[in-house]
Amino acid sequence: MVEHGYAAVTTRRVAATAGANSGLMSYYFGTLENLFVELFRRRSERSLDRLVQVLDDPQPLWALWEQIYDPSSNAIVMEFIALANHRKALKSEIASYSRKHRRLQIERLTTALEGYGVDLERWPVASLLVVVAGTARFLHIEESFNVEIGHPDAVALIEREIRALEGERRKHRSQTPAAI
Repeated sequence: MVEHGYAAVTTRRVAATAGANSGLMSYYFGTLENLFVELFRRRSERSLDRLVQVLDDPQPLWALWEQIYDPSSNAIVMEFIALANHRKALKSEIASYSRKHRRLQIERLTTALEGYGVDLERWPVASLLVVVAGTARFLHIEESFNVEIGHPDAVALIEREIRALEGERRKHRSQTPAAI
């Protein structure tokens, strides 16, 4: 989907990539929509597991920013979102998993921000998450059109505020380049 876009996905192409035949795809998934839903669920469950690791990082704000701003994960999410405009079952799954992600983020970051002495009435956690995640997604959308005016300043602003709370980003034994 990332390479060719969701419109290029067919059961034959998926079967060929998986080394299976399209009959098996139909048997196990029935429709292409069911396949998309199952792919999204599988990816989202992995993403939730990874989010727990990210939020358990000694510097959860840095870890979350790195995850949210990672272009590789954003590309597939954007494809699923575009596809969901045409497939109601997928749209429902995206909404459900988005809520799970947001609740987990709010729960864990509330604790972290309280520990940093942040006034949560002035800086509501849910609002901060929407602003940071929305900024990351918007930057990626614009970058896909080679529009980057203001991007370094926006990233610097977010990273400056994270640095004010957590200091410079430190590497931890659990971090590897692939995990970041």
